[in-house]
Amino acid sequence: MAKREYIEANRKWLEEKAREEGVLALPKGIYYKVLKAGEANGARPSRRSIVTAHYTGWTINGKKFDSSRGGAPFAMRLCDLIDGWIIAMEQMRVGDQWELYIPAEMGYGKYSQPGIPGGSTLVFEVELLGVA
Repeated sequence: MAKREYIEANRKWLEEKAREEGVLALPKGIYYKVLKAGEANGARPSRRSIVTAHYTGWTINGKKFDSSRGGAPFAMRLCDLIDGWIIAMEQMRVGDQWELYIPAEMGYGKYSQPGIPGGSTLVFEVELLGVA
């Protein structure tokens, strides 16, 4: 598939996903589905928070490109992650588990990463375990 076709296929996939029942919108074209809700008064991270989370990432064809499952959760300062994660995780509370649908512009854009072609819509299952 040509690069332009790939980018268009990813854009269309995200548009269709956005219309599915239970899928909610965030700013900048990011969508999510709540898989598990944490405590209603649980901590919510800010951009400077260090977040601890488990995650698995896929491209829209279901190809897994990364996961912390089966190992230690990752811990990073939220502002050091891709824009799509920053925007979504600022809305999450500890204990929340969401499936995120991140347009390429809020992920890696036109640049390829290992296992992720440039222009990819990213799908992540993220569980926020802690905020420091």
